[in-house]
Amino acid sequence: MSKTVDIKKLQISTSDKKLVDISFKIIDSTALIGQSGSGKSLTLKSMLNLLPSNLDLVFDVNTDFKLNYSNIGFIPQNPFTSLSPMTKIKKQFFCTENRKKELLKLVGLEESFLERFPSELSGGQLQRVVIAIALTNEIKLLLLDEPTTALDESSKKVILDLINDLSKKLDISILFVTHDISSIKDICKDIVIIKDGTVVETGKTIEVLKNPKNEYTKELINSTFENKEFRK
Repeated sequence: MSKTVDIKKLQISTSDKKLVDISFKIIDSTALIGQSGSGKSLTLKSMLNLLPSNLDLVFDVNTDFKLNYSNIGFIPQNPFTSLSPMTKIKKQFFCTENRKKELLKLVGLEESFLERFPSELSGGQLQRVVIAIALTNEIKLLLLDEPTTALDESSKKVILDLINDLSKKLDISILFVTHDISSIKDICKDIVIIKDGTVVETGKTIEVLKNPKNEYTKELINSTFENKEFRK
């Protein structure tokens, strides 16, 4: 069974303004959805301990595993800027040679990719490498920051399917942060809608998509989907 992360209180503020004040649970597969400036990126950075030093953080979290760098994986938004361009793929892993080969196989790449440079790979192949690196440790939680934004539509679907398959195969809980509801509708069981640093709606993804309660949620859904077939 995938691990649970219960974020009881996450507050991010400056000396005179509260930027984020939320609570939610990550169970199995959860999406954090919001437009630019909603607070989702700050939330992600706080979980990775990457907040700027001028911001104050209150983070009260309960988990059934120890939350630290060794069991959290991170997949950033742009695979083209995630890797050192002048370094072979094999040098971008920090593990044994056998483990590197295992990880590439896990994401559907041949071990010959270890001898290539990032510039020799397509966007989809690069993102597979980034995913493989994120899985170097036996992680319990995978954080994803709009991982398909820089990909074309065909690569996007392949990467989403891969993430979905890996999360189930390896029993990893995922938090998928994005503004694009269409990218998570088949992956994330639960959804958290954030606006102006507060949670405005939560629930099972399919239920929220079919019957959103909050006007902001309705706007997000209507701006994403032209075809409303999923509501039937």
